[in-house]
Amino acid sequence: MSDPTLSFDEAMEQFDPVLGFEVHVELNTKTKMFSSAPNAFGDHPNSNVNEVDLGLPGVLPVVNKAAVESSIKIGLALNCEIAEYCRFARKNYFYPDTPKNFQTSQYDEPIAHDGWIDIELEDGEVFRVEIERAHMEEDAGKLTHMGGATGRIQGAEYSLVDYNRAGVPLVEIVTKPIVGAGRRAPELARAYVSAIREIVKNLGVSDARMERGNVRCDANVSLMPKGATKFGIRSETKNVNSLRSVEHAVRHEIQRHAAVLASGGKVTQETRHWHEDTRTTTAGRPKSDADDYRYFPEPDLVPIVATREWVESLRAQLPEPPAERRKRLKAAWGYSDPEFRDVVNAGVMDAIEETIAAGATPAAARKWWMGEIVGRAKVADVDPGELGVTSEAIVELNGLVEGGKLNNKMAGQVLDGVIAGEGTPTQVMEARGLVLVSDDGALLEAIDSALAAQPDVAEKIRGGKVQAVGAIVGGVMKATRGQADAGRVRELILEKLGVNA
Repeated sequence: MSDPTLSFDEAMEQFDPVLGFEVHVELNTKTKMFSSAPNAFGDHPNSNVNEVDLGLPGVLPVVNKAAVESSIKIGLALNCEIAEYCRFARKNYFYPDTPKNFQTSQYDEPIAHDGWIDIELEDGEVFRVEIERAHMEEDAGKLTHMGGATGRIQGAEYSLVDYNRAGVPLVEIVTKPIVGAGRRAPELARAYVSAIREIVKNLGVSDARMERGNVRCDANVSLMPKGATKFGIRSETKNVNSLRSVEHAVRHEIQRHAAVLASGGKVTQETRHWHEDTRTTTAGRPKSDADDYRYFPEPDLVPIVATREWVESLRAQLPEPPAERRKRLKAAWGYSDPEFRDVVNAGVMDAIEETIAAGATPAAARKWWMGEIVGRAKVADVDPGELGVTSEAIVELNGLVEGGKLNNKMAGQVLDGVIAGEGTPTQVMEARGLVLVSDDGALLEAIDSALAAQPDVAEKIRGGKVQAVGAIVGGVMKATRGQADAGRVRELILEKLGVNA
C-alpha cells in the first residue's frame, strides 16, 4: 500500500521544501576507473571484468588519467574550484554488487568543489544552484532480481549479479541545500538534472543516456514549516533515471512528507525506491551517515596533483557552453523566441540539431519533432527520445513526403510503424501498402465516380463556386483510402470541369 499524501497545494500552504541532488554521471572512457577492463554497455554479463574489478588478492588499481581529465572538465563547466591536491578514499559497505566490499571514491578531498550553475525554468525565471562538490568514484555492479512481480529485491526469489559495470568511472555531483523554490521545486528538479545531462553531453565526457543509467539522480527532499529556518529530516529517492521521474518523485515526496508532518508524525531519514508505474516511493533502508561508511584514505593509490598548467589546458578544451550554444542555434535555425523555447522545454533541441545535420531543413526538423513526435510522447507518457525515432528516420520520412510518395496523414501512420519497431520508414510504407496514388489514370477514374455521385456539386463548381471542389476531393480520398495526392486531385477536377482556379 502507498503512503498517505496531502495534495500538493495543501503541502505548499503549510511547508517550504528544501532540495538536494546527487547526480551520478558515468564517464565514457574506453576503460574503467582503476583497471584496463573495457568500459562498454550491453555486452554479455561478466565479460568486461578483470581481477582488479573483482578485488582479488594481490592486485593494485591504477588511476585512469582520461577519467580524471573528464572530471576536471565537469568541475570547470560547473564553475567549481579545482583542487590542486586530492586523494581517493575507501567507502566501506557490504553488498553483492561491490565485490571488493568497498567502493573507491573521494570523501573529504574531492577533485572539484564550491561551484554553481544557473537553471532557467520554462517561463525564464532563473535559480542559481550551488554545487558543494563533484568527486570521482567507481560504479558498482548491477543486480537483477528474479522471481518477483516488480523486478525489485522485495519478493524476489534470487538475484543475478553482473560485474560489467563494477569499476566504471563516475563523477558524483552534489548540490548544497536548495531553498526558496517553493511550489516550483519539482520543476526545478527536472530542469537541474536536464542541465547537468546537457553539460556532460556537451563536454563529450558521457553518453548521458538516462535510460542506460549514464546519468542517475538521487533526489533529497525535506520540508520546513512556513516561517521556520531549521531544515527538516530528509529522504533520499535513489537512482531516478528519467527527467519525468525526477520531477514526479520530488512532487510525491513533498506530498508524503507533508502528510507525515501534518499528522504530527516524524519523517524517517531513509533511502526510498521510486516506482514509475504508480509514481510513488517505498522505503529502502535507513540513511547512512558518513561515519557508517568508515571512510579512510585509499592506501593503494597516490594522490592526484592537478597543476594549474594542466587545469588551464583542459579549460582551453571546453566546448561552447550550452547557453551560448542555444543562442547560436536559435539564430541559425531562424526560430522565433516562443518556437525555440518550446523546443528546449520539450527536450528535443539535440534531436532537431541531429536531424538538421542529417539533411533536414530547420523547418522540417521542427515540424516532425514538435508536430508529431512530442505529441506521441505525451500520449505514451514518455520522453520523446524514448520513442526510439532516429534523426535518419525523420530525414527519410520527410523525403518520402517531399518526393510525393506519402501525404502527411499517411506519413503519420508510417511514423507510428517506425515507433512500433516495424522497420525504416520505407520498409513500413511498403509493408503497410501506404504508397501515395498519383497516377493520373487511377485518379481520373476515382474523380469520375465522385462527380457522378455528386452532380449538383459539379454544377456549383462550373458556376464559379470553386471552394466546392473540396467535396469532390473528399470523395476521391475516401475511394482511395486517403492515399490520393490531394493537390493533384484538385488540379484534375478543375481541369476536367473546365474551371480556372
